[in-house]
Amino acid sequence: MAENVVIEINNLAKYFPITSGLFFKKKVAEVKAVDGVSFAIHRGETLGLVGESGCGKTTVGKCVLQLYRATSGEVIFEGKNLCDLNENQLRPLRRKLQVVFQDPYDSLNPRFTAADIIGEPLQINSDIRGSDFDRRIAELLDIVGLAPYMADRYPHEFSGGQRQRLGVARALALQPEFIVCDEPLSALDVSIQAQIINLLDDLQDKFGIAYLFISHDLSVVRHMSDRVGVMYLGKMMELSERDEIYKSPLHPYTQALLSAVPIPDPAVEEKRKVIVLKGEVPSPINPPSGCVFHPRCPKAFDDCSKLIPQLKDAGSGHEVACLLYKTSWP
Repeated sequence: MAENVVIEINNLAKYFPITSGLFFKKKVAEVKAVDGVSFAIHRGETLGLVGESGCGKTTVGKCVLQLYRATSGEVIFEGKNLCDLNENQLRPLRRKLQVVFQDPYDSLNPRFTAADIIGEPLQINSDIRGSDFDRRIAELLDIVGLAPYMADRYPHEFSGGQRQRLGVARALALQPEFIVCDEPLSALDVSIQAQIINLLDDLQDKFGIAYLFISHDLSVVRHMSDRVGVMYLGKMMELSERDEIYKSPLHPYTQALLSAVPIPDPAVEEKRKVIVLKGEVPSPINPPSGCVFHPRCPKAFDDCSKLIPQLKDAGSGHEVACLLYKTSWP
C-alpha cells in the first residue's frame, strides 16, 4: 500500500502566536491549533477527520494545502516536503491539491459567472483556450450534474446544492489527485447533502481522487470514509478503518462521541447509554499536561496527567493514543 500513498503527514504542528503591544509586537503565548498529527491517505481513499469544533480539523486541511504554513512537521506529496518549498516551487504542485469549502456561497465570487469561476484555474494553470476552453467548461458542468447552459449564470442564480456542485467543478478543473473537503455539507439541507455525497463518491470512483473529508457529522463520515481519524485539542486520538472504529471505539473520547450519534430505531435509542463528558474543552493556549483529554475523561488515572500518550497500533492497524492500552505507552 505504500506505493499508493498520495499524501503523507508526519508530526504536523501549527501554532498561532499571541502578541502584545501596540507598536512593538511581543509574543506572549501561542495557540496550539494542531500539535503532532500524523496520517497518510492512499489513492482513491477517503480519510474522515472528526472532532468537536475548535479541535484543529480545518487547520490540518489548510496546512496540508499550504494555505497555512506549518510550524513544524512534514507534508509529503510526490516525494517532496511541501513545508520546505517556497511559493514558486509550490505553484506546479498546487493544481494537484484542491479544496471544496464549507460555504458554497461565500467561497464563490459573486461577480463571476459559473464559466468564470470554473475557468479561472484553467486560465492560470493551463494552455487551454478558445473552443477547447468552452468545451472543458461544459464538460465540467456536466460531470457535476449541472447543465452547460448554466455557464452564464451568477452564483446567486443557483440553489445551495447547485452552488456546491459549482465549487466541486472548480476543484476538478485541473484534474487533482487530492481534495480537502472542508465540511462541504454543513450549509446544505439534508436532502441536498445526500446528492453531494453521491456526487463525491461517483467522482472518486471515476477519477481515483483521494479525499480528506472534514466534518463534525459522524453519520456522514461513516457513509463517506474508508478510514476515520478522531481529533481533540489539536491531537489525533484514534485512527482506524471506518467499520472498526464505529463498531469498537477504543479511546474514551471516541466512545463519548459515538454514543451521542442518533440511532433511527426507537427501541435501541431508548436503551442505549449516552456518555456525557464533564467540563468544557480546555483552551489550546494552555492545554492540560499529559493527555490533553484527561480532565474530562471518565476513565482517567494518575499517569494520564503526567504522560503524553503517542498514537500507536493497538492491534490490526487500529491506532489509539491512550494510556489504557499497553501498546500506547510512550
